[in-house]
Amino acid sequence: MLAWFREFSPQEKQTFRAAFGGWAMDAMDYMVFTFVIATLIKSWGIDRGQAGLLGTITLLVSAFGGWLAGMLADRFGRVRVLQWSILWFATFTFLNGFAQNFEMLFATRGLQGLGFGGEWAVGSVLMGEMVRAQHRGKAVGAVQSAWAVGWGLAAVAYALIFSVLPEEYAWRTMFWIGILPAILVFYIRRYVPEPDVFKQTRQRKETSPASVWEIFSPGLALTTLLTSLLATGAQGGYYAITTWLPTYLKTARNLSVLNTGGYLAVIIVGSFIGYIVSAYLNDRIGRRLNFFLFAVGSAVLAFAYTQFDISDAQMLVLGFPLGFFASGIFSGMGPFLTELFPSRVRATGQGFAYNFGRGIGALFPMLVGYLSANMPLGKAIGVFAASAYLLVIVATLLLPETKGRVLRTYD
Repeated sequence: MLAWFREFSPQEKQTFRAAFGGWAMDAMDYMVFTFVIATLIKSWGIDRGQAGLLGTITLLVSAFGGWLAGMLADRFGRVRVLQWSILWFATFTFLNGFAQNFEMLFATRGLQGLGFGGEWAVGSVLMGEMVRAQHRGKAVGAVQSAWAVGWGLAAVAYALIFSVLPEEYAWRTMFWIGILPAILVFYIRRYVPEPDVFKQTRQRKETSPASVWEIFSPGLALTTLLTSLLATGAQGGYYAITTWLPTYLKTARNLSVLNTGGYLAVIIVGSFIGYIVSAYLNDRIGRRLNFFLFAVGSAVLAFAYTQFDISDAQMLVLGFPLGFFASGIFSGMGPFLTELFPSRVRATGQGFAYNFGRGIGALFPMLVGYLSANMPLGKAIGVFAASAYLLVIVATLLLPETKGRVLRTYD
């Protein structure tokens, strides 16, 4: 299964390790918050709508951060901006742990979002440009699987820290460990080069510079619109589920900290395998069909998991395919967006589309929180998740297939 990785050049392998590590740490720093929502509600006396807003503000600001990072990456280079993004989100994740009230945490989580949005936008383009066409879907999709690794690290930290520390210190410690990703910058600075296609494109742009608004020009506007719709559906459904899932298991299903961790472990394992399987399918059956299959699977599983009257044992079993489909859908996002936008505005277009989707999808956790005041939390999650995946299906049917497309210096 790893034959493609053994074929990589040293530069491709080093870039893969850096992108994988960056995305894993990004995931850990974001998912930490989902484990402390119930504690914050109890400690600070906030309602679910306010708790959802704390999740939403990070995603909203990350939409701007991703677009900004994409523009900067087209101007100053992928590697340099990736380092800036990692340092930024690690610093503000750490500062979350010092918040004394809702307003302070709202501010630090908003600033955290700038780096959070930038890391994926730049890391995905860097990996997509570095890897040869026949392995791009597998490689970029495998990097996406690092999200499950980071999520797993957050779940392990939650089980350990909340088992040995009082809640009032445990939730702060969860944020403080978020400074660890900063260490990755030293590896990136030493081992990761700029992709050749970027350096060659940059030389050509010196005589014909591209405008950051080119992604809205007549030739690219439809691509920008449809990729933004695709990203909105995938992320809206995912965040509606994952932001509230620990709280749902703890409050609606009355599971303990350790039992909640066990149920989430099944989902996380399913997520990791979903990322890997989807990565292979991207290069085997194509980008569009892969998106369609995973969107349908995600909608069906999210609806069943939250809407049907099922036992805890059945919920445990369903957790695996839920994680498999809801996470695996993202493996195609990086290669698909990399191949749809021309080299001169690739990071700008990819950063805008993915993070526009993240910004709109960011509203889903907040809306779920407010809607749960008038209906059970599980039903609120299911309603928003299922509707989001319908957007993915629509966008997939309207976008072209790009499997095997070779990236050129100038399009």
